[in-house]
Amino acid sequence: MTDLLQDLLSSYLEKTEQEKLSFYDPYPWQLSFHNLHDDNGEPAIVKAAICGNQVGKTFSCGMEVTWHLTGMYPDYYKGRRFSHPVQWIVGAYTNETCRDICQNELLGPSDDDDLLGTGTIPKDLIGKTVRKPGVPNALDSVRVKHLKGWSVVHFRAYEQGNKKFMGKRYDGAWLDEEPPQDIWSQVLRSGLSRAQLLIIMSFTPENGATDLVNQLLNERKAGMGVMMAGWADAPHLMNNPEKLEMIKSQFPPHEVEMRSKGIPMLGSGLVYPVSVKELIIDPIDIPNHWPRVCGLDFGWDHPTACCWVAWDRDTDTVYIYDEYKVSREKVSTHSSAIKKKGEWIPVAWPHDGMRSNERDGEQLKQLYMDEGVNMLYKKFTNPPQQGQKEGEGGHSIEYGIMEILSRMQTGRLKIFSTCQEVQKELGLYHRKDGRIVDKNDDLMAAMRYAILSLRFATTKVKRIFKTNKRKGLRIW
Repeated sequence: MTDLLQDLLSSYLEKTEQEKLSFYDPYPWQLSFHNLHDDNGEPAIVKAAICGNQVGKTFSCGMEVTWHLTGMYPDYYKGRRFSHPVQWIVGAYTNETCRDICQNELLGPSDDDDLLGTGTIPKDLIGKTVRKPGVPNALDSVRVKHLKGWSVVHFRAYEQGNKKFMGKRYDGAWLDEEPPQDIWSQVLRSGLSRAQLLIIMSFTPENGATDLVNQLLNERKAGMGVMMAGWADAPHLMNNPEKLEMIKSQFPPHEVEMRSKGIPMLGSGLVYPVSVKELIIDPIDIPNHWPRVCGLDFGWDHPTACCWVAWDRDTDTVYIYDEYKVSREKVSTHSSAIKKKGEWIPVAWPHDGMRSNERDGEQLKQLYMDEGVNMLYKKFTNPPQQGQKEGEGGHSIEYGIMEILSRMQTGRLKIFSTCQEVQKELGLYHRKDGRIVDKNDDLMAAMRYAILSLRFATTKVKRIFKTNKRKGLRIW
């Protein structure tokens, strides 16, 4: 009986190895990546998995490429589909890495013909292969059986230059590891000649906040979608602490954030040069006697963002416990979301709230007040210094940053683990040539308004009343 069970297990393992297409069960982050939409809610045509090392990004991209090559889509896939055989380009740094990573993922190990078909493409769907001259075991192209004919996948290397990405009209591309700018531009130009286009990228941002990384994270255009995932999103790592520690030990300490979470390394350029993970705590029940305040940063094309903080006055510790970040929504939508967090919580807002809107000339802060949001009486200013009156503290961003950094360095600022967007922005908030890069910093601004407005924080038992609808709410 033992031999029979062993034979059955071996047969099952062999079947799963040779039929990965049928047995693929994506992790939640992988499923979200496959079904990525852009910021307008449309299926993304440029999809980037910017992830930590060994979380499954290459495998998930190989699997999706196989769906397009074969036309065999799973029911759960909601992204762009092709109803015909496709021409596909796969690119990597060198011919060798393209062979050892991408080709291996799609077809199986390149150095053993008996293992052809143990990748994501089933063996019986692999047709004619063309060898790449001068690169042992590397393939130049492969025909793949589609439901309606034959697709072709072409393997290219960035080191060959952008001309190797010219000349072919293709339906899609898989770029494994971040491409140089000239390759990226060429892929876009070549692909746009098709009525349909899909570009998939998978990389760990080892080169830091490059122009491409910045565009994907901070300046996304219509059609672009990004998924970030780290070790915490990969069950095969989280369920194996020994392996996780072994992987972690391979990298120097300053690379761990990038390797584990896919956050670009910004080095000394970070505005807050601290380990974000040291600030994170599991959510706690906030005592009723801790006063709270919310910071609001207005937006439209860039998001409207809010950050809620609670203040333990006994230890002078600030807890960032909630967040909100939404683009292109009307004031009533933002106001409703803010009030759901607690209508009694005062909201600090910046000077552009005094700006009049084009529709009826009414001030932006007044529109929120009319919706019942507990906006502070006056616009945000830093706390007044000795000899100054309230409102004379100025708007210095650097002053606020130094105050917040001091809290971080002394353990007096904690962030709930549920505030994922705050964590992402913290990891990307950086300087260039000494100046703060004001992109993707909406929550950073809202956090600063809130923390520097602790003097206005209040508890729910405090009485709040309107003195005049046009003058706002005062806290007593």
